[in-house]
Amino acid sequence: MQTEPLKLVVGLGNPGPKYAGTRHNAGLWFLEMLARETGQPLREERKFQGHHCKTHWLGTDLHLLFPTTFMNRSGQSVKAVADFFKIAPESILVAHDELDLPPGTARFKQGGGHGGHNGLRDMVRHLGSSDFRRLRVGIGHPGDSKQVVNYVLSTAGKQETTAIEAALDEAIRALPDGLKGDWSAAMNRLHAYRYE
Repeated sequence: MQTEPLKLVVGLGNPGPKYAGTRHNAGLWFLEMLARETGQPLREERKFQGHHCKTHWLGTDLHLLFPTTFMNRSGQSVKAVADFFKIAPESILVAHDELDLPPGTARFKQGGGHGGHNGLRDMVRHLGSSDFRRLRVGIGHPGDSKQVVNYVLSTAGKQETTAIEAALDEAIRALPDGLKGDWSAAMNRLHAYRYE
């Protein structure tokens, strides 16, 4: 099934070295891996309140964005880029951490609710739409809802980080199909992946 081609990839996280290795920054890890893959470094862009670059990858012009507004205000940065370059929500992919998936698992998803994720909630509010695509990056759940905030803002262990990075690498391998608008093929590849 062909859909809107991808024009903007957003990696959610919190800025600064204090947060760099935390589980909540798993979306940013993906974006940084993708930027390395495309050979185009992210640069601070004040008018977008984030780190941004435009790259050409596999025949496609693509914007990459890390909002540096802190997670809960990610939407204003994404809206600034979407408005400036006239990018519809359907052409945006947002990579974010996902408590409901184990480390070593990643899933593409079209639209849906915010699931309590503050970064997604703010994006829906600013874009006026929940029709953007998501890359749900599994970080696992601490088992108690009272521990979630401390869990997502703490550093992932070595084995956990290795599992997450392996899933992110597979997501990058699956992304070319999504670039062409063939998200069913991208989903089939990524969702068949099993971290060993």
